[in-house]
Amino acid sequence: MADRAELEKAVTLQGEKVRKLKQDKASSEEIAEEVAKLLELKARLGTDEGKHKFVLKTPKGTRDYNPKQTAIREKVFNTIIKCFKRHGAETIDTPVFELKETLTGKYGEDSKLIYDLKDQGGELLSLRYDLTVPFARYLAMNKINNIKRYHIAKVYRRDNPAMTRGRYREFYQCDFDIAGQFDPMIPDAECLKIVHEILSELDLGEFLIKVNDRRILDGMFAVCGVPDSKFRTICSSVDKLDKTPWEDVKNEMVGEKGLAPEAADQIGDYVQRNGGLDLIEQLINDPKLSQNKLALEGLSDMKTLFQYLELFAVTDKVSFDLSLARGLDYYTGVIYEAVLVQNEPQQQNDHAEEAVSVGSVAGGGRYDGLVGMFDPKGRKVPCVGVSIGIERIFSIMEQKAEASEEKIRTTETQVLVAAAQKKLLEERMKLISELWNAGIKAEMLYKKNPKLLNQLQYCEETGIPLVAIIGEQELKDGVVKLRVVATREEVDVARQNLVEEIHKRTQIL
Repeated sequence: MADRAELEKAVTLQGEKVRKLKQDKASSEEIAEEVAKLLELKARLGTDEGKHKFVLKTPKGTRDYNPKQTAIREKVFNTIIKCFKRHGAETIDTPVFELKETLTGKYGEDSKLIYDLKDQGGELLSLRYDLTVPFARYLAMNKINNIKRYHIAKVYRRDNPAMTRGRYREFYQCDFDIAGQFDPMIPDAECLKIVHEILSELDLGEFLIKVNDRRILDGMFAVCGVPDSKFRTICSSVDKLDKTPWEDVKNEMVGEKGLAPEAADQIGDYVQRNGGLDLIEQLINDPKLSQNKLALEGLSDMKTLFQYLELFAVTDKVSFDLSLARGLDYYTGVIYEAVLVQNEPQQQNDHAEEAVSVGSVAGGGRYDGLVGMFDPKGRKVPCVGVSIGIERIFSIMEQKAEASEEKIRTTETQVLVAAAQKKLLEERMKLISELWNAGIKAEMLYKKNPKLLNQLQYCEETGIPLVAIIGEQELKDGVVKLRVVATREEVDVARQNLVEEIHKRTQIL
């Protein structure tokens, strides 16, 4: 009984929390997240008879997309795919699950977030964690040495979801990768140019692309006195600097990971620096770093990269940042991450500013050794790529659409075929069939005798720009009355010219 009383209390408290969020006009995603928790608690409480009550909801960390949200998503996808194709990429697809062994040992401390599947037929399987490792497996299996590809698909992580910040357990990734042996930094520079193009076209606000190199990091750790065995674990601590103050990161390194305080202090001197070519030159001449061969290789390539980025005219948005570490084990060279740069929130608009503060929106780097892990002969295929954080971008675009109260069209219908009088269903069906056969996107209402006013209102509600109206007089004269919904302008068009006129009008509208 005590357990039941505690559950009832939890249900009451959660209910109050949901009501307060609604009163405060919190975002729909935040409310939905808390409502899901409330329903979960109610399900555990069950009915009075003690039976478990089934609650209809999506699993934790997942969501449905309504037509408006899907329309926004399609617009984002189209922008990204257009950019990938502009750069000459072809596309592939891989299974949603892989052999568990394929994914094991590729993600460092994040390996615990992989979803394992129950053994159904003699194979141990896991849902894919990203699209990069399956891509490397695909290259090794098919003995491909050279490809420029993009891949857009869902991936799965047993993460702690934060729905309002665009972090889910099931989400899309949009990856662009260049595989093959090329001259240094040319493909890497193109990947950064692609990130710049996509974020500029999507108009998400100010952004910054942070760049570093795993060789510079490893060289820095070596000269600061970090033992080889601690490189990766210290790297994952440094990776937290974008969200955590240096003192907290230092305490983790020393207190939890057993690093000497002097080594941590030396790391602190480096990782709090960022800049451009000037900083690269400083580090090339740094008394300690210049003694490390690996760090010098990385700095030399970084200098070349920035020279290419200047030619691509994107250096205004790129920063060489020594705190960028990216925790994945497979990176071997240049690494990068794009973040949105938020202005200080206005006093009267705190919530709106906070709602779109989603941090990283793209990331990637060079992984020259990953394909070799899968190849029986250890054959290496150098690769570099970028992943666009599409769910976080969706969150921002949805918030923006909500804030602007912009009307979003969920269909692409160009014209509604309407009747001005009764008993014209057959004529409407003949006309709409002609339009469909000519490739025109057309609709009609599914009623035998719809009122003209209802047909026009349907166009207003759904954003259909044109109405093709037929009546007895139009049928006699061999014309169709074409109405522009926005201006209410009407013009009689000869039936044989209707398709051409619709094309002409929809290009203008």
